[in-house]
Amino acid sequence: GLGIEVLQVDGMLKIVSPIDDTPASRAGIKAGDTILKVDGMVVDSQNIDEALKKLRGDPGSKVTLTILHEKSDKPIDMPLVRERINVTSVKLRQLEPGFVYIRLSQFQEDTDTDLDKKLGDYIKKNGAPRGAVLDLRSNPGGLLTTAVGVADTFLDGGTIVTTKGRLPDANLHFDAHPGDMLAGAPIVILADN
Repeated sequence: GLGIEVLQVDGMLKIVSPIDDTPASRAGIKAGDTILKVDGMVVDSQNIDEALKKLRGDPGSKVTLTILHEKSDKPIDMPLVRERINVTSVKLRQLEPGFVYIRLSQFQEDTDTDLDKKLGDYIKKNGAPRGAVLDLRSNPGGLLTTAVGVADTFLDGGTIVTTKGRLPDANLHFDAHPGDMLAGAPIVILADN
């Protein structure tokens, strides 16, 4: 792939964010950009799925995106070479002193352990945050056990989730373990409408 997270907005393909150190980020594609064409094919609501498929391909293969930067009215062509993209689902950075921004792009197998490690390293370096922004926009979901693990990172006790099904095997109950890594600091959650 090219290393971009995209979102369909009114029949257009918007860049949510380029993934660090990928063909897209190195070419200068930015969050908020719009993909107007993929290999000369104009992207519209009729062919958006086809356009999404065209973004992916074998490593080493080429594709040209026509991009409109957010505050520009001049589209530019960007020839890119696809690479194998390793997606880390956790991105973490300081917003300003005392406040941490945590982006979870999906709940994959290692998301909860990766979050604990990155947040632990952040706290060692910067001290306990006074608040956090948890960005779950465009997160398609993933593994329930991982989502429970992520919730447990920020909770000190109580029930996280219970599931009930027709078969006894489907009845699960997950409680939070003591130890909230944010020590009670407030969290703002960003989610799609």
